[in-house]
Amino acid sequence: MPYADLGQNIRLFYTDDGKGDGPPLLLVHGWGTDSHQWSWHIDALAGKHRVIAVDLRGHGYSSVPDEGNTPRQMAADLAALLDRLAIPEVIAIGHSMGGQVVSILAVEHPDKVCKLVALDPGYGITADVARTFPETVAALRGPHAHAAAERLDEWCTNAATPAVIRRWHKRRLYGMAPHVLLQAFEAMFTEPDALGMRPASDDYLARRECPVLSIWSDPERAAWESGLCKHPASKVVCWEGSSHRLHEERPGEFLLVLRRWLRTS
Repeated sequence: MPYADLGQNIRLFYTDDGKGDGPPLLLVHGWGTDSHQWSWHIDALAGKHRVIAVDLRGHGYSSVPDEGNTPRQMAADLAALLDRLAIPEVIAIGHSMGGQVVSILAVEHPDKVCKLVALDPGYGITADVARTFPETVAALRGPHAHAAAERLDEWCTNAATPAVIRRWHKRRLYGMAPHVLLQAFEAMFTEPDALGMRPASDDYLARRECPVLSIWSDPERAAWESGLCKHPASKVVCWEGSSHRLHEERPGEFLLVLRRWLRTS
């Protein structure tokens, strides 16, 4: 399993599977998890694609720096990783925080992302949803950060979520460095330059020029993002009733939708 040394004491763990003639797929996980999140999908995708699945800084087997555990820096790391692998462009697929990370990659390095897939992404949050975020930040900064992260993670599930997925993510959260959970959450939603809140999300996402496939569990947020996609091949889908980790709960359906969109976009 390869590692990439990016300098400044940052070492990213990634896997590299499959092959194909087109741009590789870059799989980017969400907050408080790692590239194991794509275990439901890699084998199926690697049949026809080269698939790069990476642990973002602060997560999984990658380096855990004291500072800089933010979506913007994570996107910069991915750009450096692609340069290190001599990969000119990718189809970038991100879940939750990963959806914000790959969107930043597409805006700041548009030559590196030919298509983008965002799965219940970590942006487009409204003020009413975020009213408890200051309390969340305070709890993540306190002595029981993992318990606070677990309470936040309950929002990611519903009655349809299999127990194995709940347990899987809980174990990964408790393996995280608390300062990474705090820095990443603040950078997504509460810092002055955060992109996760509207209207900052609107202004930034409108800068994405590539085709976008976005799959949501919330119909309101799906309708909102559909007005921000510029490329005519973009598509926004809503799986109402799914939980936040819809691609883990419905891997076969996700793969079907993804493959169809890749053929037609």
